[in-house]
Amino acid sequence: MELGLYTFADVDPNAADKGREGERRLKNLLEEIELADQVGLDVFGLGEHHRPDYAASAPAVILAAAAAGTKTIRLSSAVTVLSSDDPVRVFQQFSTVDLLSGGRAEIMAGRGSFIESFPLFGYALDDYDQLFEEKLDLLLALNASEKVSWNGVMRAPLSGIGVYPRPLHGRLPVWIAVGGTPQSVARAGAYGLPLALAIIGGTPARYAPLFDLYREAARRAGQDEAKLKTSINVHGFIADTTAEAADTFYGPQAEVMNRIGRERGWGPTSRAQFDQSTGPDGHLFLGDPETVAKKIVAHHKIFRNDRFLLQMAIGLMPHDRILRGIELYGTKVAPLVREMLADEPRAEMAPSA
Repeated sequence: MELGLYTFADVDPNAADKGREGERRLKNLLEEIELADQVGLDVFGLGEHHRPDYAASAPAVILAAAAAGTKTIRLSSAVTVLSSDDPVRVFQQFSTVDLLSGGRAEIMAGRGSFIESFPLFGYALDDYDQLFEEKLDLLLALNASEKVSWNGVMRAPLSGIGVYPRPLHGRLPVWIAVGGTPQSVARAGAYGLPLALAIIGGTPARYAPLFDLYREAARRAGQDEAKLKTSINVHGFIADTTAEAADTFYGPQAEVMNRIGRERGWGPTSRAQFDQSTGPDGHLFLGDPETVAKKIVAHHKIFRNDRFLLQMAIGLMPHDRILRGIELYGTKVAPLVREMLADEPRAEMAPSA
């Protein structure tokens, strides 16, 4: 199982000097990605947002900068809001990252859980689903062939036009990211694309049937089930002790969730709810290295996921604590997880039907 991180590059939305605040965060972010590479983590994902509380409106640019300072870690969007972007430019940008990184770029495409990009780029929310379906179709066509002929409703057609540069190994890995919508899960399966499931609330185990739906949709579409891949993307934090992890993470994470909650009509969170979510069945993967490793492995037994991505840098987390968390993730958690997975009986490792 691949182990990695993702973030949205949170900044202080109330900073008086937004340029300096963005500069600070991006400098720290590159240091975080480079450390993740140095300690042996497999993937770093960067999510596209167009809000004052996030600095990553152009993930491909940041990932290109990270490519120069890293050697082996895979560099992914998490996610690219494909519905409000142009698939040609997305493909070109990530092909460029792929070449700069020696073949380590990925695209994680999604419809987006925020809607700011739609009015920003002149798209109507009424076309939310159709935009994504058409643009995903075009992106996959661009990935499959150097010259593309394509027709759709939401974008001008292409007629045998070449799109460059091409990825180092011919094609880019393209994942579909979902937040739990069954239709999106089934779409990924029908296309035979890897599926990343975001779990940011509730009991993670209740999402497990979605992976069964994914595999069933792939089977019905005639896709090779052996090529299917899955990821769970979650919130959490790692520190030297579980108490330290909770005390460090609670304030910044609660502030973010409450801010978003006010926009969406959610009730406010509390420390009691937070602490409950850090338990064995909760959605937060938080604690000392052994606690987090055991929880990752326990949920792997439920999901049989091929990848696990952790969002630790949420809100205004102290940079030094993030660096320590990344160090512990790579040097303590990852070896424990790999050791425990290696000890699992092979019969238990078989994908669920």
